[in-house]
Amino acid sequence: MLLPARVVENTLVTITRSLVPIAGLATGLFAGWVVFPTVLYTTVDQPVQFNHAAHTGNGAGMSCQDCHALGQDGRFAGIPGIHQCAECHEEPIGSSENERRFVEEYVQQNREVPWLVYARQPDNAYFPHVVHVHKAKLACETCHGKHGSSSGLRPYEMNRISGYSRDIWGSSIAGIKSQAWDGMKMDDCISCHSVHNNDRACIDCHK
Repeated sequence: MLLPARVVENTLVTITRSLVPIAGLATGLFAGWVVFPTVLYTTVDQPVQFNHAAHTGNGAGMSCQDCHALGQDGRFAGIPGIHQCAECHEEPIGSSENERRFVEEYVQQNREVPWLVYARQPDNAYFPHVVHVHKAKLACETCHGKHGSSSGLRPYEMNRISGYSRDIWGSSIAGIKSQAWDGMKMDDCISCHSVHNNDRACIDCHK
């Protein structure tokens, strides 16, 4: 039995109206989770490549702390200065083009490498590495991932608005963590402290 044309028309209108908000939601989610991150972040290469694996583990056997030491005030001293690299690399000791460039353009010129720091935080955020490394016994990999086994440096994904690395927010624009080290936002710190029953006042981290 055929339905009257008006009934069919009204049914189609109802279905269309119900699909509009669903299509709008899907479009919004796609724009927010796929398009927006592409527009928000730009990719910048590091000035020179660095092979962590050649220096750590089965390579030269160095530890994270050999190059990334802690300052006297407990702060992370950051990336080693060129004078520290020059202790071993006054001349190239390998055959890679990256090392040759590094030695000629930076070590021999006594020029610091303008590294783009993935974990750089705002100036008003104080993070005492010494407490987390020595007292809490956290491994570097807990927050920074397995950089020590990498053979190269991935591109720096820079937020076009803030200038900070995407590593701070995390890989997911929705804030969904795929790994413990995926994200260094304040709520990531709070979540970890809550798990370990270690609630601290705001002034401890924000000076």
